[in-house]
Amino acid sequence: MPRVDENRFAAGHGVRWYSAMSRMAQIIVMAGYEDEVMEPLTRYDETGARTWSGKFEKITEWFIGGWYIEFCRSNGRSGVLNDLEALPWDRPERVQVMLHDEEDDCFALWMFRDGVLKEIPIPGTRRIFDVRYPPKGHPDPGVVRNTYARDDLPVHAPEYEQDPRLCW
Repeated sequence: MPRVDENRFAAGHGVRWYSAMSRMAQIIVMAGYEDEVMEPLTRYDETGARTWSGKFEKITEWFIGGWYIEFCRSNGRSGVLNDLEALPWDRPERVQVMLHDEEDDCFALWMFRDGVLKEIPIPGTRRIFDVRYPPKGHPDPGVVRNTYARDDLPVHAPEYEQDPRLCW
């Protein structure tokens, strides 16, 4: 069970904020026929150049090219989007990266726009940076919330109060 930071519990909202010690997250990469391009990230980093730990696993049942990785701590995943961006994709417009933090209601979708991976808004969802909990320590990913028929969403922080560091 993840360690709960009781100072960051959002009473009445059913949202628990976990410390950087334990915060599960998954990333799925869909990129049709890009096996050679993804290959470097399917091996452990022997050089220590990566800022994140682990390696992507191929989803073997899919013929078009899918990979996944799971992170157990928020401090071990920073930089993974930069490394995905830096790969020499044959068809970057077809690359889809789906990110899910344990606090999210659903996966978030990231795709290449103007040469960089950007979060693509999904109708009926919103990434929320809760004003009650300013970022401390590791970058804060905010939370992706389903906005349909909900009246319990936390107050979204204005942009100048949001953590500008990318946690991925």
